[in-house]
Amino acid sequence: MKIAVLGAGAWGTALAVNAASQTGRAHSVNLWARDPLQARALQGQRENQRYLPGIALPAALGVSAGGAAALPAVVGDADLVVLATPMSGLRGLLSEISGCAVPAVWLCKGFESAQGEQSGLLAHEVQALVAPHLLAGVLSGPSFALEVARGQPTALVAASQSPSVRETLVQAFHNQTLRVYANDDIIGVEVGGAVKNVLAIATGLCDGLNLGLNARAALITRGLAEMTRLGVALGARADTFMGLGGLGDLVLTATGDLSRNRQIGLALARGQTLQQALAALGHVAEGVHCARTVLKRATSVRVEMPITEAVVNLLDGKTRPPQAVALLMGRQAAGE
Repeated sequence: MKIAVLGAGAWGTALAVNAASQTGRAHSVNLWARDPLQARALQGQRENQRYLPGIALPAALGVSAGGAAALPAVVGDADLVVLATPMSGLRGLLSEISGCAVPAVWLCKGFESAQGEQSGLLAHEVQALVAPHLLAGVLSGPSFALEVARGQPTALVAASQSPSVRETLVQAFHNQTLRVYANDDIIGVEVGGAVKNVLAIATGLCDGLNLGLNARAALITRGLAEMTRLGVALGARADTFMGLGGLGDLVLTATGDLSRNRQIGLALARGQTLQQALAALGHVAEGVHCARTVLKRATSVRVEMPITEAVVNLLDGKTRPPQAVALLMGRQAAGE
């Protein structure tokens, strides 16, 4: 199988490295970077020094130079196209490959920023608008890029309404270090991937304020309930949120120190401003970008999400970290 990975950030590079490192597999993997300078650096250094330093690119991994000009040839030669762009870049890249005849899947997790009165869209909703004829899906689940690139054991979920897309993803990425589970509930998997980033900011804040393990467990559990309520309201199945795309991804992102969103919460707890926290991070933290959109989408379907609302108020500077905690703890008693 010929696999084209479009986007040479940390996660795109890691997945490409993992797929190209499997001996005895008939896969040819090509990594494409939009920036020609970055592509040439990857070719010359055989390492993604900006996004995944210390991980050598295997000899079997090709890197396409030429930027946007090379994109048609890269896509046209592939059996599977993987879009490894942040959520903010998904719409544009989908438009560029809208005529693609082979399965195309994305790795990004989040809601697109809301446009005026329109609530923000999930990735599959964006695809339905700009590239409706694509055979499409998402590869998600609890996965830090560095561990996947190192070949440490990881389980992912391949979600699509198309059985052929799910099967293609399993064939492409299921190996000795990656276990890929198929799921037809793309709404649930995408909601889980988006909301867990917001909840990870809240958990980082909780830990940064030294509120204790009891508080962390309560926050993750109630956050899972928020995530599930929103997903079901949008058409997902409740049981999806007990799987890799829900609980699994939430636990990893909320508690693992490789999580960018958790690091934002920890930084805010130390008294840093959001701008200082983002500057120190140096990478995209999707929870910061989509928190307001998650809350707006929840409001549009009349779903209450108090933890998400507390994170939004914190990011907007309306409350300080201790106030956010006090507001959550001061809520009126209710049944679970």
